Amino acid sequence: MPSPAGEPRATIAAAVAALEARGFELVSASAHYRTPAVTLEEGVVSPPYVNAAAHFRTSLTADEVLAATQETEREFGRMPAARWTARPLDIDLLAYGDAILPDAAQWRSVAGSADPAAILPEPVVPHPRLHLRGFVLAPLLDIAPAWQHPVLGKTVRDMAADAKADGAFEGIEKLA
Repeated sequence: MPSPAGEPRATIAAAVAALEARGFELVSASAHYRTPAVTLEEGVVSPPYVNAAAHFRTSLTADEVLAATQETEREFGRMPAARWTARPLDIDLLAYGDAILPDAAQWRSVAGSADPAAILPEPVVPHPRLHLRGFVLAPLLDIAPAWQHPVLGKTVRDMAADAKADGAFEGIEKLA
């Protein structure tokens, strides 16, 4: 969805600038990818999403990073709504260095949940389903192909190969 900053790619650029103003230092950013919308409700048709990944440095804690990203989402027009619905901006914390938060047992509980929207109130990193999602892995391949998942022990390159074999990259298009 468009935001006050404009179309999705302009929103992503403006969101990066907003995060930099909050103490994040951009290290690298991926290309933009148009991806089919993922919804929880069968038969619901949503417009395609534009996804990207960015690597930042910050002195903020994981909790502070989550608070800063949620505030940035609100600045760009995100309102409380049903999970996995179209929105102007959705920032996910995919990893926080090599940390496993809140701890390995709780991470495994969320990652292994049959509920694809299972979450905890605190940051859960690495993102518990990043290894399954082509729309996350495609941009991650641009910026961190050798990053190793601290729980699964696989690199982004290896997780992407597994996800491609499972069809998770279907319909993903790199934008010029």
